[in-house]
Formats: sequence, C-alpha cells, structure tokens
Amino acid sequence: MKKFKGRIVTPGTVSAEAVVSTEGFNTLASFQMALQFGDKQVKCGDQNNADLYGKPLINKALCLPQTIGSTTGGLVLYCACAMKKNPACMLFANHIDSLAAAGAVLADVWVEDITMPVIDCLGDEFINYVKDGMKITIEEDGTVVVED
Repeated sequence: MKKFKGRIVTPGTVSAEAVVSTEGFNTLASFQMALQFGDKQVKCGDQNNADLYGKPLINKALCLPQTIGSTTGGLVLYCACAMKKNPACMLFANHIDSLAAAGAVLADVWVEDITMPVIDCLGDEFINYVKDGMKITIEEDGTVVVED
C-alpha cells in the first residue's frame, strides 16, 4: 500500500479499481462511443491510447498524466457525468488542464447524485506505481491510497 497527496480539484471519497494510461487521455475520443452511440460499458474508444483502448471506464479510478485533444474535453466530462457514464474518479499525475477542470467542476456543481472526485499533482511516482486492477481509495482530505 502506498499513499499519495495531490491537490483536490473536486472533493469526494470513493473506492474503485484503477485503469491506467501512461500517455495523454483524449477525453472526446475516449467517451464518444458511449455518449453518442449508447455504449453501456463505456469502453475507451481512443484507438491511439494503447493503455486504455477497449477497456471500460465507467466507475473506474482513471489514472493519467494529463488530458489532451479537443477543446470539447470539459463538456465531454460534464456530459459523461450527466449521463451517469463517468469514471468513479480522475487522478492526474500532472496539473489538470483548464478544460478538464471546468468539466469536472461544472459536473460537481450542476449534476445531482454524481460525485466524481478529481485530484491532480500526484506526481510521476504515482503514475509509475499504479497499475490496472489496483484498488484506489480517495480519503476525505484528498489522500489517494493505492493497494495491490
């Protein structure tokens, strides 16, 4: 077990299974099939992300260095939450970008019955340590606990 401390972007507590990308996460490409075409398993549709392509994202602890891609990224995150097709949480090794932050904050404020904690600035050690399938727990103070 290892603990990491980052910066709380949106608060909350959750426990979920990790899915990990060591490269940038394209929010639009990843969620497009689920949001437009009703993929109930919310599998990552970004063919350029070898770490996540085809893996379910819904109710997972999405661990990534940063988001990349379209300026629609924030709206896509907000819509995923509004449609209840969101990850359980998003954990960024680096600083969150303004678009992803906007989507997470808007969902936190405007979408009822959805909590998607977002923590950034967890560092390179975090993204190098965490692996798919590990149990992630976010504590109330924003501490991220990673268990084998």
